[in-house]
Amino acid sequence: MSYGVKLIVGLIGTLILCVFIGGLSQSISSGFAGFWGGFPFMIIAIIVCGMAVYDFWDECVRKK
Repeated sequence: MSYGVKLIVGLIGTLILCVFIGGLSQSISSGFAGFWGGFPFMIIAIIVCGMAVYDFWDECVRKK
Protein backbone atom coordinates (compact mmCIF):
# COMPACT_ATOMS: atom_id res chain seq x y z
CA MET A 1 0.00 0.00 0.00
CA SER A 2 1.07 3.56 -0.50
CA TYR A 3 2.19 5.66 2.44
CA GLY A 4 -0.94 7.85 2.45
CA VAL A 5 -3.40 4.96 2.36
CA LYS A 6 -1.49 3.12 5.08
CA LEU A 7 -1.50 6.25 7.25
CA ILE A 8 -5.24 6.94 6.87
CA VAL A 9 -6.37 3.32 7.35
CA GLY A 10 -4.05 2.84 10.31
CA LEU A 11 -5.26 6.03 11.96
CA ILE A 12 -8.94 5.11 11.49
CA GLY A 13 -8.38 1.61 12.86
CA THR A 14 -6.40 2.83 15.87
CA LEU A 15 -8.99 5.49 16.68
CA ILE A 16 -11.88 3.01 16.46
CA LEU A 17 -10.03 0.57 18.75
CA CYS A 18 -9.20 3.24 21.34
CA VAL A 19 -12.73 4.68 21.33
CA PHE A 20 -14.22 1.20 21.76
CA ILE A 21 -11.89 0.24 24.61
CA GLY A 22 -12.32 3.66 26.26
CA GLY A 23 -16.11 3.38 26.09
CA LEU A 24 -15.99 -0.15 27.47
CA SER A 25 -13.80 1.02 30.34
CA GLN A 26 -16.11 3.95 31.09
CA SER A 27 -19.14 1.68 30.98
CA ILE A 28 -17.60 -0.80 33.41
CA SER A 29 -16.46 1.94 35.80
CA SER A 30 -19.80 3.75 35.88
CA GLY A 31 -21.91 0.61 36.06
CA PHE A 32 -22.27 -2.12 38.63
CA ALA A 33 -18.52 -2.51 39.29
CA GLY A 34 -18.06 1.11 40.36
CA PHE A 35 -14.84 3.05 40.06
CA TRP A 36 -12.64 0.76 42.14
CA GLY A 37 -14.08 -2.36 40.53
CA GLY A 38 -13.39 -1.00 37.05
CA PHE A 39 -10.01 0.47 37.95
CA PRO A 40 -7.93 -2.61 36.99
CA PHE A 41 -9.64 -2.75 33.59
CA MET A 42 -9.06 0.98 33.16
CA ILE A 43 -5.31 0.51 33.71
CA ILE A 44 -5.26 -2.39 31.23
CA ALA A 45 -7.24 -0.31 28.69
CA ILE A 46 -4.76 2.58 28.96
CA ILE A 47 -1.82 0.23 28.43
CA VAL A 48 -3.51 -1.48 25.43
CA CYS A 49 -4.37 1.87 23.80
CA GLY A 50 -0.80 3.04 24.35
CA MET A 51 0.52 -0.11 22.68
CA ALA A 52 -1.90 0.36 19.76
CA VAL A 53 -0.80 3.97 19.25
CA TYR A 54 2.87 2.94 19.40
CA ASP A 55 2.25 0.17 16.85
CA PHE A 56 0.47 2.66 14.56
CA TRP A 57 3.43 5.02 14.82
CA ASP A 58 5.95 2.21 14.28
CA GLU A 59 4.16 0.69 11.26
CA CYS A 60 2.61 3.70 9.54
CA VAL A 61 4.31 6.95 10.51
CA ARG A 62 7.99 6.16 11.08
CA LYS A 63 10.11 6.02 7.95
CA LYS A 64 12.19 2.86 7.79
